[in-house]
Amino acid sequence: MAQKNMLKTKKAISPILATLLLIVIAVAAIVVTYAWIMTYMSSAGQQAGVILYKANVRFYNDSGTLKIDIDVGNSGTSDTQIIQVYVGTSSTNLENQTTTPSLPVSLAAGSIVRLTVTYDWTAGNTYYFKIIPSAGQQPLGPFPEQAPTS
Repeated sequence: MAQKNMLKTKKAISPILATLLLIVIAVAAIVVTYAWIMTYMSSAGQQAGVILYKANVRFYNDSGTLKIDIDVGNSGTSDTQIIQVYVGTSSTNLENQTTTPSLPVSLAAGSIVRLTVTYDWTAGNTYYFKIIPSAGQQPLGPFPEQAPTS
């Protein structure tokens, strides 16, 4: 008989309490999703702020001194600084170079800067370049360029 009374007196969560519990769970899910999206969007926006591109590379002989002009542009929305320039004979064999003007060089959003490197290049050979902007920003390269044959 005691078992029959237990089965008849089932207790459950009231409908009001169940509704409140569902609302709390939904609000918590919305807050977590919002925090994740905002973190993702802020990091993606920061990276898109600086977009470097190669405008031009020119190999030339300046009174017996072999030089390379590298024109680097910033099509992004944020200013940056070029802090290192690498040149080499392969994408895995790059050497840090001294440039004119000396590094770091400011590069405003929507502008182009010319970096001149004194480098002993050979006509017809392919050289690789890598441009490093301020910390946390995407580098440019390594990209290949072939020296002129004459």
